[in-house]
Amino acid sequence: MARHSNRSTSFDVAALAGVSQSAVSRAFTPGSSIAEETRQKVYEAARKLNYVPNSIASSLTTKRTNIVALIIGNMANPFYSHVLHAFSQKLQEQGRQVLIFTVDPGAESDEAILHVLKYQVDGVILTAAQLSTRMTSMCHDRGIPIVLFNRYIPGSDASGVRCDNAAGGRLIAEAFLAAGAKNFAMITGDPKGSTSQDRVRGFVERLQEEGVRRSDITEVGGQSSYEGAFNAALGIFRDKDRSRPEALFAINDIMAMGAIDALRYRLGLRIPEDLMVAGFDDIPEGRRAPYQLTTVRQPINQMIDATLSILNLDDPSSGIEPGIDQPISGRLIWRNTIPVPAGHRWETGKEEAARADTGSSK
Repeated sequence: MARHSNRSTSFDVAALAGVSQSAVSRAFTPGSSIAEETRQKVYEAARKLNYVPNSIASSLTTKRTNIVALIIGNMANPFYSHVLHAFSQKLQEQGRQVLIFTVDPGAESDEAILHVLKYQVDGVILTAAQLSTRMTSMCHDRGIPIVLFNRYIPGSDASGVRCDNAAGGRLIAEAFLAAGAKNFAMITGDPKGSTSQDRVRGFVERLQEEGVRRSDITEVGGQSSYEGAFNAALGIFRDKDRSRPEALFAINDIMAMGAIDALRYRLGLRIPEDLMVAGFDDIPEGRRAPYQLTTVRQPINQMIDATLSILNLDDPSSGIEPGIDQPISGRLIWRNTIPVPAGHRWETGKEEAARADTGSSK
């Protein structure tokens, strides 16, 4: 049996509302100039006719789809789930939608970019680690701007926004030092990723400034995952050839949580009495009672605003400036996994929760 469509059109709405078809288009376009009285006439007519704007038809006229591709590199890390949610909210407020592509952790993003190019998107936001200059050029040649989120690609002219990860690593080192730690260990993530490398670099450089030798800082890969860090933590403490660390830095929160669970429930260690632990990101899960994790908070809302500003979706004809690398400072959030030295000031309690909700970095 054939299907028959009785969908109302923008012309039907215009006729019922007594306005032009272009007024109907403006009424459903966020930010467009239209009198509120006219907008309400259009909405009322649309409600009576069960009219819904056709974004595909609109894109044929405007050459804009209001769709932004977001390439996620590690959905197993809750941080990126929260990033996806925040980007979706922000873009929907602007009348835009997100098209999601995923890349395996540590994998090249080129294949995902090729998939993106099959669709008519207005821009690309890349959170995955690896991207060739060829793929960047292919996007730009097609008029599709691409911006990196929380990473950069050395030697590339790709623009991006990131947390100042090296400075954040230094903050963790300083917290351990202030609490009296002498022996240190790290659980690291993607060895190719600028995010992991910068956090490690900042952490190690700060310790070296205090006379700690690089060879005395134990380093084990944790595959950027809960399970990887769980096993890495057990390996560190079961290795009789290694000196037992007093402080453990996992370069993201989900790995810090995996390490804490391994040390507590497999080895019976107390946190922080037997071992200090810190993470990075400040995901909501790390704030929960079993963890109360000391960490560095990434200013997600500020980073997203800066990313969309560079992407310049409202003025596509002007393009984007190449080679922007915009680091934004994170903030140390001191909770229960590192003892707080006497007289030391730290952010916690209701003020901390309020800042997390607003995305403030003040």
